[in-house]
Amino acid sequence: MVNRRAVVTGASSGIGEATARALRAQGWDVVGVARRAERLAELDAEIGSTSIPCDLTDADAVDELMGRLATTGPVHALVQVAGGARGTDSVEGGDIGDWQWMYDANVLSTQRLVAGILPLLRLAAEESGHADTVFVTSTASQTGYPGGGGYNAAKAAQSMLVKVLRQELNGEPIRVVEVAPGMVHTEEFTLNRLGGDSIAAEAVYSGVEEPLLAEDVADVIAYALNAPRRVNLDLVTMRPVAQSAQHLLARGPLHVRTDVD
Repeated sequence: MVNRRAVVTGASSGIGEATARALRAQGWDVVGVARRAERLAELDAEIGSTSIPCDLTDADAVDELMGRLATTGPVHALVQVAGGARGTDSVEGGDIGDWQWMYDANVLSTQRLVAGILPLLRLAAEESGHADTVFVTSTASQTGYPGGGGYNAAKAAQSMLVKVLRQELNGEPIRVVEVAPGMVHTEEFTLNRLGGDSIAAEAVYSGVEEPLLAEDVADVIAYALNAPRRVNLDLVTMRPVAQSAQHLLARGPLHVRTDVD
């Protein structure tokens, strides 16, 4: 595992940061990618990663990122975590600017990354026998819900991109893994979605016993990358026990039923 290098996007917070930490702890070289250079620098100092600040919605910036990656070492894995949600508008009342941003951040950014990094992954696969891609989508890609139209649509499109990519790479030693988390309590995702309203953001998780943590998702990503190269986890859907389905969330302590015949 020493000398394998992974590019982890969204590494300045949440699932991306947790993934960078998990992979470094297991001996991977990690390149963290995100917009906030200062957060990346702090992470580098703490865990020994390296970072390349980049706005993945900017095509020129992504081209520059690929150039730097090509000159600094092999790339054995891409972990695409960056993305996000904005707003909870109805379809009828949707803010087109928010919907456009979600499509750019979740779908077009993923396509740019894939197009740019596949040549580097192929070079690494020729040398080491295989390479990996992991994409963090969402259970929002699987089930629609009121107020989720823009995010549902963007994540569904990203998920379909991943499924098509897996078929297009058939015959090459490059794994394509999709991890679709349900409710994950991170410091920024819901806060950003709700425009910085911290009270409303915390209310989303109120009473939910043990929502997923970023570290839980990172553990699954690390397992997928470290599994024997014959094993491809096509799709891992993960939710907290309190969330039986996208729309079915238990609030309050989990308890064993005593009224069952």
